[in-house]
Amino acid sequence: MTSTAATETSGSSRTGRRQRSVIPEPISRRRYLGIAVTSFIVVLAAWWLITALGVIDETFLPGPADVVRVIVETATSGQLWDDMGVSVWRVMVGYLLAVVLAVPLGVLSGSSPRAEAAIEPLTDFIRYMPVVAFVPLTIIWVGTEDTQKFLIIWLGTFFQMVLMVADAVRRVPRSYQNLGATLGMGRTGILVHIIVPAALPRIWDTLRLCLGWAWSWLVVAELVAATSGMGYRITQAQRFLATDTIIAYVIVLGVLGLVFDQVMRAAGRRMFRYLEGRS
Repeated sequence: MTSTAATETSGSSRTGRRQRSVIPEPISRRRYLGIAVTSFIVVLAAWWLITALGVIDETFLPGPADVVRVIVETATSGQLWDDMGVSVWRVMVGYLLAVVLAVPLGVLSGSSPRAEAAIEPLTDFIRYMPVVAFVPLTIIWVGTEDTQKFLIIWLGTFFQMVLMVADAVRRVPRSYQNLGATLGMGRTGILVHIIVPAALPRIWDTLRLCLGWAWSWLVVAELVAATSGMGYRITQAQRFLATDTIIAYVIVLGVLGLVFDQVMRAAGRRMFRYLEGRS
């Protein structure tokens, strides 16, 4: 009897430990924002302290005040807004071209074994090729105008997007497809009315993540043979060791990427509100 009780106690304690180790429930929106803002403040304070104490020469790491001054000056002169406009245009065109082509191919690859065999090995092969190596080739192919920038951003996002969309489609439970077949739907009907809507939340997350990569490839696209844009301005600043301008533009790029990411995240919460509370 004592042994049984001890066993039950031991089992319940192990169960309790397992329950305590489970991932906690989501926190409130206000608390989330508070923690997020605090993390930014901590990084900013550490940056200010390092530069104020002279741990690193200001030539290599200027203080926050110097960077803010550059942002204000370039914004006042209009240079920052011009560079932002050009860069946003290039990112969105290259990214949207990737979306238009990658989503249908990903859906086809994820829903058809034959299409998967035809698309995924080749896509997987190309995605391991460094995009930077294509920069001189793209200049030879299409010149140095915006088309070359679009192509670099497209190359950096398209192949990853195809594979991730296909994976999102394959994650749709087989029971959903069986239900469609039970209702008398054909393969096209099951794909259009069941598989794609069920995979859409994951596809949207894929598009959001790939947009972040598009912003990363923007700088690569504008490093060579560019005469405008944020990446071009960073390259120009590097030649004169203007690290305050480099950091200022990098921060603005981060802010732009964060804004676009949060807009897509908010749009996803609105479109897929029915997923809230699902275990």
